[in-house]
Amino acid sequence: MIDIEKLILNPRKHFKDPEEVLKLKSLNTDQKIKILKSWEYDSRQLQVAEEENMQGPDDNVLNKVLNALRELGVDTLFYK
Repeated sequence: MIDIEKLILNPRKHFKDPEEVLKLKSLNTDQKIKILKSWEYDSRQLQVAEEENMQGPDDNVLNKVLNALRELGVDTLFYK
């Protein structure tokens, strides 16, 4: 059985990219959105840290996360 809370808390640890979340048939749409929104939040926090000259991992997945959310019908217009 999948522990959805673990997936939401740290999507980067469990998925190599956002597209993998979309392909997982054992998750419903709401669960996928929660995972991707968590991933989006983490990506944005990394961007802020980098803008403040703090070291952090290179984060090139934000656009992929936003694209995955759009595929699930989430309006990301205001998050670009």
